[in-house]
Amino acid sequence: MKRVYITLIILAVVIAITTAWWINGTSPADKNNTTPKIFIVEQGQGVRAIAKNLKDTGLIRDQVAFFLLTKKLGLDSKIQAGSFRLNPSMTAEEIANELTLGTLDIWITIPEGMRSAEIADILSKTMPNYDEGWDETLDENEGYLFPDTYLFPKDSDVETIVSIMRNNFDNKFASLDKSNTDLTDSEIVILASLIEREARREQDRPIVSSVINNRLGIGMKLDIDATLQYVLGYQDNQKRWWKEGLTNQDKLLNSPYNTYRVAGLPPGPISNPGLASLQAAVNPATTDYLYYITDRSGTNRYAETLAEHEENIATYGL
Repeated sequence: MKRVYITLIILAVVIAITTAWWINGTSPADKNNTTPKIFIVEQGQGVRAIAKNLKDTGLIRDQVAFFLLTKKLGLDSKIQAGSFRLNPSMTAEEIANELTLGTLDIWITIPEGMRSAEIADILSKTMPNYDEGWDETLDENEGYLFPDTYLFPKDSDVETIVSIMRNNFDNKFASLDKSNTDLTDSEIVILASLIEREARREQDRPIVSSVINNRLGIGMKLDIDATLQYVLGYQDNQKRWWKEGLTNQDKLLNSPYNTYRVAGLPPGPISNPGLASLQAAVNPATTDYLYYITDRSGTNRYAETLAEHEENIATYGL
């Protein structure tokens, strides 16, 4: 009987300590401090990391208690990425709920090589203030909407978004070593936009750049599918931009962007290139290649002569 009493006493003490820890851990970090703090949840960030950051910024008392609380309430999978206005007078439960209710800012990822219309599609699905009038402004900045992951203010207008993306572009462009090219800044961006669409793999970018530069150097038409795909626009029957399966009739299209008919670079960028393509534009590989195809595996096959090029086409079944 004595052992039972001892066991019960120990159990009661453990429960009391656990309860006290729980109450303390989920209580406000400072109930008298209502000063707001902007707290950011990164994309893909787990609850453990979020709890640690909340503790480090003085918004909660105990990160373990917060982690367990989110599990208990089923909120761990509902926390959103973005920025939130929190304060130390909030309980852990209030903070956990706030992290699921919507953010001050919105995380948006813009992949490399998208045209402005594709970026507009992304913004239309994510930005509350989006309207079709944004499309024209985005088009005007084709090539300079730097692909990256952004935290845009939820109430942004298109001018704010373009400003953020162009500032990012300007910073990246300023880092380029342009000593190896005679191209103007605008020509560099146009060339990079072609490389971004034509080179699927990192190692191909400088080589594709060399092919384009070699053709430009001898006044040879570029014959780049992506320029034609750009001007052909959205394909309703394929439900996509960048038409698949270009035809000989397509290549007769009368457009300054049709590099099957017009020599030289197109008049403007056809996509929004990332840093690697910009670097390849100013630092092409040294080759004598004038031709390439992309096989079904995504590998580029290069050739110096038309005969070698035709052999590649026959070999790789294109």
